[in-house]
Amino acid sequence: MGILGDSLDSAAAANFTRPIPKSAQAQMKFLVKQEKGSTMAVAQLLGVSQRTVERYLKGQLKRPRKDFAARLAGEVRKRWQPRVRDKAKKQAATTGGIVIETRARFGYTAAPGTTDDGRLRLITQSLPPAYAARLFDAQAAGATEQQLRDIAAEGLQEIYFKDRGRRALDLQVEFTDIDYVELDY
Repeated sequence: MGILGDSLDSAAAANFTRPIPKSAQAQMKFLVKQEKGSTMAVAQLLGVSQRTVERYLKGQLKRPRKDFAARLAGEVRKRWQPRVRDKAKKQAATTGGIVIETRARFGYTAAPGTTDDGRLRLITQSLPPAYAARLFDAQAAGATEQQLRDIAAEGLQEIYFKDRGRRALDLQVEFTDIDYVELDY
C-alpha cells in the first residue's frame, strides 16, 4: 500500500494475541483453511500453481524464495485473528484514539507575513477517536495513500498545531516528505 497504510497494518498486528505461523507449511495450511480447503484459490491468491501449494502443504517444499515468502506472510498477516483486530480498531475508534509518531516535513499555509517553508519535525501525538475512525474507514474503503495522509495531517493540524482551536486559526498543514510513521492504538 503505502507508508501510512502499512503503519496501520503494523499497528493492527501489534494487537495479536498469538504469533502468526512461522513455517511456510503452517502458513500455507492456514491460508487453505481460510479459503475453505481450496488450494486453487490459494494458488491464485499467491500467484503460483496449485501444485506448488500442494507441495508446501505436504512439506515437500520448505524454504520459499524471499519474494514468495514475503507474499505468503503478508497474506497470512492480513487474515490472522480478524476478531482481535476488529476489537482493537473498534476500541480505538470509540474510546482510545490513536497515537501517531512521525518524522516528516510539514508545509504550512497561513496568514500573510508568516513563513510557509516546510520544516522537518519529530512529532508524537495522540489523536482523538474520531480521527482513528476516519483512518480505519478510509483504509477499509480502499483509500489512496494521499487520502490517508490528508486525514492524518488534518488530525495533527487540529490537535498539535492549532491546539484544538486555541491558536493559529487560519493555519493549513500539509503532511509531506515522510521519513517514517508509526501508529499505535
